[in-house]
Amino acid sequence: MMNPNVTNSNVQVLVRAARELSDSVDLLSFAEPVTHVYNPLAYAWKSHQAYLGRVSGDVKVVLLGMNPGPWGMAQTGVPFGEVAAVRDWMRIDEPVGKPPIEHEKRPVDGFQCGRSEVSGRRLWGLFQERFETPEAFFQDHFVLNYCPLVFMEESARNRTPDKLLPEERERLTAICDAHLLTVIRTLDPDHLVGVGVYAEACLKRVVQVEGCRAKVTRILHPSPASPASNNNWAGKVTKQLEKAGVW
Repeated sequence: MMNPNVTNSNVQVLVRAARELSDSVDLLSFAEPVTHVYNPLAYAWKSHQAYLGRVSGDVKVVLLGMNPGPWGMAQTGVPFGEVAAVRDWMRIDEPVGKPPIEHEKRPVDGFQCGRSEVSGRRLWGLFQERFETPEAFFQDHFVLNYCPLVFMEESARNRTPDKLLPEERERLTAICDAHLLTVIRTLDPDHLVGVGVYAEACLKRVVQVEGCRAKVTRILHPSPASPASNNNWAGKVTKQLEKAGVW
């Protein structure tokens, strides 16, 4: 049996770390072509805190994404947080506010958002099929994003963290690496899974500095922008996780 005091302590550390991450990235500034920056850890904090509270066991597997999608975590505050998965499966439905400056083409409607995040639907859909209940999943799995911010250009085009200006990327990386390191130290997982190439690189960089015992592996990103993901993504990823010894 897992000591509940250990679990509660872990959740407290994760909540405090997420607060510090949110406050730190809010101090950063970004030049054009970035015109809008959303921080769901701020305006969707209640939802994110409820998500962190789902950690309920001895976490063996941590999966890492890059940053929030406009119709997923940007709406719900939950990594890969497709609305239906968060509201109906995880049973998280907290009030969500608005970013200070909202792009008219990327409104934040919280759990009233009618759009579906394909990446989140695929990722959480796989977990729902395999584990059936969120309690079973969170008993030994946890999902987070490396960077909590959404970056958009004037056209509303998404701009990923790796496309930021070098000096912006350097400051952001220092903050996000520190947060990731805190999560790894706190949960001490057996496996670290990068959802895509960028996330895997972040994990390898942090693990090298820390000398972490966890094994780093990568799965195919569920984004529809990747042609390989549009044909039996769940089956391919299941095989990748089984081959890596994660499942």
